[in-house]
Amino acid sequence: MKIDICLCTFRRPQVADTIRSIARADVPTGASLRVIVIDNDDTPSAKGVVADVAEETGLNVLYRHVPGANISIARNGGLEAATADWIAFLDDDEIVEPDWLTALVDCAQATDADAVFGHSRANYSPDAPDWIVEGDFHSQFAAPRGEVVETGHTCNALLRWGDAPWRDQRFEIERGRSGGEDTEFFFRLRRMGARYAIADGSIVREDVPPARLTLSWLMRRRYRIGQSYAAVATGGAARIKLFGTAAIKAAYCYIRAVLSWPVMAKRAFWLMRGTMHTGVCAGCLRLRQSVLYGAAVDPTPKEPAK
Repeated sequence: MKIDICLCTFRRPQVADTIRSIARADVPTGASLRVIVIDNDDTPSAKGVVADVAEETGLNVLYRHVPGANISIARNGGLEAATADWIAFLDDDEIVEPDWLTALVDCAQATDADAVFGHSRANYSPDAPDWIVEGDFHSQFAAPRGEVVETGHTCNALLRWGDAPWRDQRFEIERGRSGGEDTEFFFRLRRMGARYAIADGSIVREDVPPARLTLSWLMRRRYRIGQSYAAVATGGAARIKLFGTAAIKAAYCYIRAVLSWPVMAKRAFWLMRGTMHTGVCAGCLRLRQSVLYGAAVDPTPKEPAK
């Protein structure tokens, strides 16, 4: 089994720490790994960092400079470079657990799934607000809808690639500045026959920057998630039906938020749920999404990779 690990990066020197964690992780029996780093900056700013950590770890690392400040362009650059049986996806600010990849592969083999999604757990600083830590609102958990896994994310995923009928599929460029390109991509592959599973034992971890420790940031994120989820409705009738359902759910959530007002964690939970369903309504109406990726460097100071 050959696995290409696609790692998109944009002005984050801590991508070196992500690669180091991959080097420390367990390798599935019989698997050979290659890390493909796709640098989406206007200039090849990550080239030196990637070259140094590749030499340090001894990993097979392929560096590609694919400019554009658009995450879909970067992800598509990874798909173009991938030649393995399977593709694994990670973000450039994540640290993988030792059994991250083995858990994904074991689940794929046990379920015969075409894609497997793991979880991303947030690491909070000591000064993070108590209500955020209590609610754990920054972690991303793969979850089914009912008993069906409809779509997934690229922060921790494994996708069948070598002989798959979706080898020519790519991430939508127009979603590459707003986010949600992975949600739509996996919705599309499922319509082509892809089957999905969740590996609960596959964990990656991500530090939460101080700039993201606010209710306003969380609500903007949930709104965008809702807009992205609307991609499940592919026709006019389906969008009308989804809009009506989401509007009812949004109203219910906002009422629950008012009733939960004295308890911040519960209030935030229901506000974010309501905002997500509002985003679904916006997605059904095809309202324009905000630019979130590539607009500016993350304002949170980053420690340089060592």
